[in-house]
Amino acid sequence: QVQLVESGGGLVQAGGSLRLSCALSGIGSTSLAMGWFRQSPGKEREFVAAISWPGRSTSYSRSVKGRFTISRDNVAHTVDLQMGSLKPEDTAVYYCAGRASQAVANEERDFVLWGQGTQVTVSS
Repeated sequence: QVQLVESGGGLVQAGGSLRLSCALSGIGSTSLAMGWFRQSPGKEREFVAAISWPGRSTSYSRSVKGRFTISRDNVAHTVDLQMGSLKPEDTAVYYCAGRASQAVANEERDFVLWGQGTQVTVSS
């Protein structure tokens, strides 16, 4: 059973940076395309970024492209989201997600594994 555990959330001022990490564990935790989603209060969960296996392809939402970078370490079994130039509207619970596929995707329905989420709060 594959498990995803996020870490790295917290409080940061607007314009600052934060790095989220997702640790994959369990049988079958390799060879998965991975993604990050986020959900703000009163809003639906939305796509942020995704990375293929083994990591040649990435995809970003328009709202974070150029500010966020997704990467993976296939030896350590981690997927990171480096967030820069943070804005108050980036405040959300961020979720790590995994696909039963090696290709990137940006729809929530394409992901079958989910972490518990980590809170990111950006103050103005």
